[in-house]
Amino acid sequence: MKIIVPMAGRGSRLRPHTLTVPKPLVPVAGKPIVHRLVEDIAAMSPEKVTDIAFVIGDFGKAVEEELLAVAASLGAQGSIHHQEEPLGTAHAVMCAKELLDGPVTVAFADTLFKADFELNKDADAIFWVKQIDNPSAFGVIKMNEAGEIIDFVEKPQTFVSDLAMIGIYYFKEGKDLRTELEYLIDNDVIKGGEYQLPDALKRMTEKGNKCFPGEVSEWMDCGNKKVTVETNQRVLIHDAEKGINNVHASAVIENSIINQPCFIGEGAVIKNSVVGPHVSVGKNTTVEDSILKNTNIQADTRINKAILENAMIGNKVLFEGRAKDLSIGDFCEITE
Repeated sequence: MKIIVPMAGRGSRLRPHTLTVPKPLVPVAGKPIVHRLVEDIAAMSPEKVTDIAFVIGDFGKAVEEELLAVAASLGAQGSIHHQEEPLGTAHAVMCAKELLDGPVTVAFADTLFKADFELNKDADAIFWVKQIDNPSAFGVIKMNEAGEIIDFVEKPQTFVSDLAMIGIYYFKEGKDLRTELEYLIDNDVIKGGEYQLPDALKRMTEKGNKCFPGEVSEWMDCGNKKVTVETNQRVLIHDAEKGINNVHASAVIENSIINQPCFIGEGAVIKNSVVGPHVSVGKNTTVEDSILKNTNIQADTRINKAILENAMIGNKVLFEGRAKDLSIGDFCEITE
């Protein structure tokens, strides 16, 4: 099986953290979102993952090398594909059109999930969905009496369904999707200035492809600061339930209390502090004389004399003072 990961978006809702780092490379519990996403799919897939294609913008060579290393760590062949203009989700998938052959999973890199990944042998495609309370804010599916997906409605103002698409799609035959994507582009089928993936999916259902919903037990969004901090919390809890020790052996912890679950990265230093629960401290970050709860801190940062809760702090930050709820991007200095 192949995986295509469209991730060329600007991540504007997660700024300032995405001004210097692409959103899918923002870490939760010490590991980039996109790494966790493809790792989870590979672990759940009944078929071996042979290829992983990353569709990106102009993220730079270092990011491309990091993504190829993610694929290699899963025993897959990685490839980089560029979406030069923001022309929509359908166009993004078509940027990796050479992989649309045989079994393919398309996974948008701003969400993590827990799901039953057992593939229905009668299905031509499976689209994972989650029951939600506010369907008017999402794209939802419509089904017939046989449980097959027959339509897709974006942000319905009147009730159609409460099953929201989470951005994970499986196709038994990638060529079926490629045919419909090519149709949209060749015939300039555009909505809101973009080529939309649901338009291609609807054409598949109209041609008789049997598309079924996949069941999701948990959907963890990483679209903005608030939900990313919540996702960091959920991932730490899941790791703890699996018995994973997220305190690196090289971390220095002096006169401090670590209330698990937490992630303490390589070379991190914790002194005279209370950290946790649900705190991630990135590589080579120092925390002194502080109290931290439910907070995600990235690498090479220094936190001193702080009280932080529900905070998200980037790389190479110096923060000294007191606060409750923060979202600080990279390379900042804040002192009191």
